[in-house]
Amino acid sequence: MDLKNVYFVIGTSYAGKSTIVKNLAKKHNGLALEENYHDEKLPELDSKEFPNLTYTRDLKDWHEFIRRTPDEYVTWINNVKKECEIVELQILEELLSKAENQDKKIFVDTNISIETLHKISDADHVLVMLSDPQISIHRFFDRPDPEKQFLYQLMLEEPDPQAALDNYREILTRICSKEEYEMLENSGFKVIYRDEDRTQEETVRLAEELLKITD
Repeated sequence: MDLKNVYFVIGTSYAGKSTIVKNLAKKHNGLALEENYHDEKLPELDSKEFPNLTYTRDLKDWHEFIRRTPDEYVTWINNVKKECEIVELQILEELLSKAENQDKKIFVDTNISIETLHKISDADHVLVMLSDPQISIHRFFDRPDPEKQFLYQLMLEEPDPQAALDNYREILTRICSKEEYEMLENSGFKVIYRDEDRTQEETVRLAEELLKITD
């Protein structure tokens, strides 16, 4: 694939990845592949080939989802990322094969691994966005999006809601670990740190500067 017009954004939760992808695409008349863009392929995936991605698709009782141990959940998450990478690259290939997208900039909120990004892209096309890991852990259920509120309600329905919440907090602590943060920070790609005092417009300009994006 020719990825000269493709810009990847990776990083932690609450760092602004979805927002920067949307804002850059809007400003540069490009395409935004937003968080979990692989979901468009979910209905057609083979559960034997993608057992982790299709786990939630085929789940009969969502209470099973939140009852998993932190070890089980983290293993699942890591395997999901590997499967996501395959599907996301397929979607990109399909987009880039269309004539109308040849000259468009494409901004991608991605699950593609650091290792793969180093193979297929370069330092001028990958941006890392980071926020304090504690924000992700303690503010996870503050977000109004339906997915997180759905999970929160499931925990409240458990026989011991507090134990269910504590279990999920431990899961988040594992996912948002210091090791994960440092791996992203030291990935070799340009980094933007979350700053509550910086406006969205200022973040866009900073991203453009780091990625050397011009009109």
